[in-house]
Amino acid sequence: MIRGNFHTHTVFCDGSNTAEEVVEQALSLGFTHLGFSGHMDPEITMDLAAYDVEIRRLQEKYKGQIDILRGVELDGLFVPGSEEESVLLGNMEYLIGSTHFIEAPSGGETGCVDDNPERLEKFCRQEFGGDYYRLAKVYYELEAEIWERTHCTFVGHFDLVTRFNDQMHFIDEADRRYTGPALETMEYLVSKNLPFEINCGAVNRGRKAELYPNRFLLRNLREMGGEILISSDAHGKELLDGGFDIAVRTAVECGFTHTLFLEHGPDGKVKFRYVPLDS
Repeated sequence: MIRGNFHTHTVFCDGSNTAEEVVEQALSLGFTHLGFSGHMDPEITMDLAAYDVEIRRLQEKYKGQIDILRGVELDGLFVPGSEEESVLLGNMEYLIGSTHFIEAPSGGETGCVDDNPERLEKFCRQEFGGDYYRLAKVYYELEAEIWERTHCTFVGHFDLVTRFNDQMHFIDEADRRYTGPALETMEYLVSKNLPFEINCGAVNRGRKAELYPNRFLLRNLREMGGEILISSDAHGKELLDGGFDIAVRTAVECGFTHTLFLEHGPDGKVKFRYVPLDS
């Protein structure tokens, strides 16, 4: 059983529970580790100073009961609004590097791949002439820069560009026009020693049939020697462990023998630990 989650949202951003409510849920599930990772992106941001104070408070209050980690899900296009935000981001214990937004080739308004189908369809039509393969190529070109832009600890929901594909069917996810840019970006990020999150969020909320990344990409990730970290992407405490059983089963089917866990080491610094998937 996976006894920790490192992609967790609260009322500080677009989650539905307070951070302490999530901690209490984690304890009730027998979790040993919990990482908070509020959004900082072009449209969803937190009061980062208040967030920092609260997570530090919980780390102290629950010390010895659960290892709490203070992180942020940082979008590649996010620009800090102040020096204070830059400093606070630099002091986070880990960062998830995610691509939710892509720049418009025309220089117009930024597009979001994770908001709603209507917005995505309009953006694709206006900026790419309705060609979703071109849009996906630009998405993966930006995703390839996620390390340089965020200096992230691991890559979040790698193929989020397919968020609405189950209902819109705008891309054949086996088509070389799609898999080519995706695999090229994956190989590059693996070369940077970045682990990839197996993100259960779309599956545990009934939005997609497959996890991020999908099975094809996961098998290629394994062949490339990439590492994984399993997260629920919980926006409510009831889904804190949502989809873990599916993720473990899928990871094993794709050839993985272990997942990574984040934890504080004896020196207080956050590090990765290997956790066997058959444990």
